[in-house]
Amino acid sequence: MATYETHEHDVIVIGAGGAGLRAAIEVSAMGLNVGLICKSLLGKAHTVMAEGGVAAALANVDPQDGWETHFKDTMNGGKLLNNWRMAQLHAQEAPDRVRELERWGAVFDRTKDGRILQRAFGGHKWKRLCHVGDRTGLEMIRTLQDQGVHQGITVYMECTISKLFKDGDKISGAFGYYREDGRYVLFKAKAVVLATGGVGKIYSVTSNSWEYTSDGQGLAYEAGADLIDMEFVQFHPTGMVWPPGVRGILVTEGVRGEGGILRNSKGERFMWKYLPESTKDGFAADEAEAKEWVEAAIAGKRTEARRPPELSTRDNVARAIYIENKEGRGSPHGGVFLDISYQDPERVKKKLPSMYHQFKELADVDITAGPMEVGPTCHYIMGGIRVEADTAATRVPGLFAAGECAGGMHGANRLGGNSLSDLIVFGRRAGAGASDYAKQLGGFPSINEKDIEAAIEELEAPFHREGPNPYDVAKQMNNIMDAHVGIFREAKEMEIGIEKLQELKKDIAKVAVKGDKRFNPGWHLCRDLKNMIVSAEAIARSANSRPESRGAHSRLDFPDTDKGKWATVNTAVSKDGDQMKLEHTPLPAMPEDLKKLFEADKK
Repeated sequence: MATYETHEHDVIVIGAGGAGLRAAIEVSAMGLNVGLICKSLLGKAHTVMAEGGVAAALANVDPQDGWETHFKDTMNGGKLLNNWRMAQLHAQEAPDRVRELERWGAVFDRTKDGRILQRAFGGHKWKRLCHVGDRTGLEMIRTLQDQGVHQGITVYMECTISKLFKDGDKISGAFGYYREDGRYVLFKAKAVVLATGGVGKIYSVTSNSWEYTSDGQGLAYEAGADLIDMEFVQFHPTGMVWPPGVRGILVTEGVRGEGGILRNSKGERFMWKYLPESTKDGFAADEAEAKEWVEAAIAGKRTEARRPPELSTRDNVARAIYIENKEGRGSPHGGVFLDISYQDPERVKKKLPSMYHQFKELADVDITAGPMEVGPTCHYIMGGIRVEADTAATRVPGLFAAGECAGGMHGANRLGGNSLSDLIVFGRRAGAGASDYAKQLGGFPSINEKDIEAAIEELEAPFHREGPNPYDVAKQMNNIMDAHVGIFREAKEMEIGIEKLQELKKDIAKVAVKGDKRFNPGWHLCRDLKNMIVSAEAIARSANSRPESRGAHSRLDFPDTDKGKWATVNTAVSKDGDQMKLEHTPLPAMPEDLKKLFEADKK
């Protein structure tokens, strides 16, 4: 049998983005030994790509803001399909987590009197996003990384986990390999926190980086956890569309938050046509009122003017851009135009430095002199591993999850900025939950030697068989998901997609590579595909089972939002032998005091 190195920690955290770092910091602060495992290099997590800001009701700019309003905005954005307790904890605790980052050294943009500056974002009633220009995620990772390193956290870089081990029904450790040379490594642990991010690489156009291959979702599913709400995949309305080599790269919502205007090829400001009746009262009625709002924002003054229509929720803006293209009013490369060039060039460069350089260097476009060309890109998945709100525990004892790989917090559609506050609120709670569990457990659970042998055999198999190229198989998966389970869906297409995914499973079981384990990305992809197919199938089956349109789930054959059964259930998938079992489980009941917050709005 191949050799492997062994490490022992009370808790291991898989994933070193915002959620993983915050979880590891909390474990260390509670006096336990923690190991932090990252697929890439420390500091290069996907969190650094989050640009617009972190949502927290500090009320520094709009004093009317509070956790109750943030909670309502989050629930309304999620079409009330959120786990209410997660949304409540998030809204209540986000301000403290942001202030904590500030104490740890995060350098936020400031108001004139020295407080953290906050900007507007789609779906948020008040200016709520604390930001560092358009590089907020980068500053968060820098701060959390420094705090973790100073606490002496042990970090295992460029390490991929391929298997979670169990002793009976409870987690006992994990197995994986170093990406550089394929050395195997065993981690013995009392508890495991998954913080591996999303699934974007199952689609061909995505803002997500190469790490987003559904690792946590696949590991949790195989270990016996269930995945919920996987049909809700957010297509960010504004990704780059040209040139082809940069297609999908994110164009921050901060551009629209600073007054960016969306126009079609006819020069029409089209978003007014797509505002749902239920939200129209919250938006400017015409160009003059929208202009008043922007001028007040630029001057740093309060105004009674309502926000521009471009600040509708992401699902609504993405659908609008899709329809504009389908009806022949799109830009030359299949998008629309986003324009902030009417503002002072120096203000644009100050407020959106990353966007200015991104377009200048990658597309040879000066955003201070003309419009950007943008279109929808797969950005985020609201669904994920089902967890308890207070502890971030899954139904598998010893297994916890936080961040994008966990489901429930965002319901049917995530509001911009809520992801970064989600990371630090539930990263901390996952670390605390895992620590409490590990302390109560006492000794280390056992790991069966035969399970280690099977994990090694699975990883070695692609070198010892003839089969399809993993890159060809990954491309087929992209094509299936794009064509059959994209922004707009219908039963006949999804059923074809599910059948094709079943056939693709057979190819994934046979993928083969040449050479050896050193510097072999094709070998890495062989393992990634096993995780990716779990989320691809879960998305397709969950979407096909929900006969309505809600949030980021849009059906051509069921365009209306149901007010009966489908407003009160989550989809849930779990492993049942070799099959995927799908159920519809009731939403947790919201307590009466929180229900009254929504009733007050109706009066």
